Amino acid sequence: MIGIKDILKEIERHAPLSLQEDYDNAGVQIGDVNLPATGALLCLDVTEEVVDEAINAELNLIISHHPLAFKPFKSLIGKNYAERCMIKACKNDIVIYAAHTNLDNAPGGLNYKLAEMFGLEDVRILSPQKHNLIKIVTFVPEDSTETLRRALFKAGAGHIGSYSSCSFNAEGNGTFLAGENTNPYRGEYGKLHVEKEIRIETVFPAYKKSAVIRSLLAAHPYEEPVFDLYKLENDWNQAGSGIIGILPEWEDELIFLQRIKDVLHVECLKHSSLTGRKLRTVAICGGSGAFLLNEAIAADADIFITGEARYNDFYDTENRILLAVIGHYESEICSKDIFFHIISKKFPTFAVQNSIANLNPIKYL
Repeated sequence: MIGIKDILKEIERHAPLSLQEDYDNAGVQIGDVNLPATGALLCLDVTEEVVDEAINAELNLIISHHPLAFKPFKSLIGKNYAERCMIKACKNDIVIYAAHTNLDNAPGGLNYKLAEMFGLEDVRILSPQKHNLIKIVTFVPEDSTETLRRALFKAGAGHIGSYSSCSFNAEGNGTFLAGENTNPYRGEYGKLHVEKEIRIETVFPAYKKSAVIRSLLAAHPYEEPVFDLYKLENDWNQAGSGIIGILPEWEDELIFLQRIKDVLHVECLKHSSLTGRKLRTVAICGGSGAFLLNEAIAADADIFITGEARYNDFYDTENRILLAVIGHYESEICSKDIFFHIISKKFPTFAVQNSIANLNPIKYL
């Protein structure tokens, strides 16, 4: 039987927890992940109605985009909806899990989904993550070079932009003196040995560190492989905040604003003053993404779509860009579709369903 741990492992393969922002609390919110999974209920927010829905459907896993436990708890006595949800989940052996900014920042994550819904082409990250790349350097005998390189690439190393299997290789000589109780791959005990080696350098995202090191140790022929890790300052263009892409054709501002409403089922769309120009380059950040407004302007976007913005953000556009604010819920409800796709593709017979109880808490008159 499929375990809850198996489902969550697959979610984290697509949206690693290391990609979440420092302020976030993605991951397991409550419950025993070692239980067999009876099914998963998907939602944007966990509410008491959502927990009741899971209980009635006999599903013991709830996967949400927004964390239920966002701030530390000093007590758990049911004084608000979050505490009541946790208490009810505990009583019914339900695991609650959240994939929040890790899903926002992930390759193929929330903002990629929004870009896909609008048919954007040539998409790229608007604000790439920093300090999330590691370079690994190791030394291997010539005849084992190809085997080791393949192992590192299979573990997730060697990706730079749209290129894969990237590495640098240089020849040199390594020396060692085998001591007692050793079984050297080359050379003899008690004799200084000189081995012609290849220095291999490649890069990988930090969240793949364990997998890359395990693969190196398994594939390296030496008893005691030597490797160095360097944390890089480079941007990692495969992950980060927001997305930017190109529409297949130029579009009129008002027509595109109406298309936003239709595609994302937006009741009330707020926007800055029309610029009078047609649109082609579109920047998007689901949720509270107004912090990326200046990045969107710097990237020459014609329009920036986000879930929330402050009053002054509309002034700050200064006719350089059209700002469209669609609502937090409306900009992130598609997270359920991402979860559904990830789970059903890996576990096609597993019971997974979208919540019908999870509704927009903001109402419009």
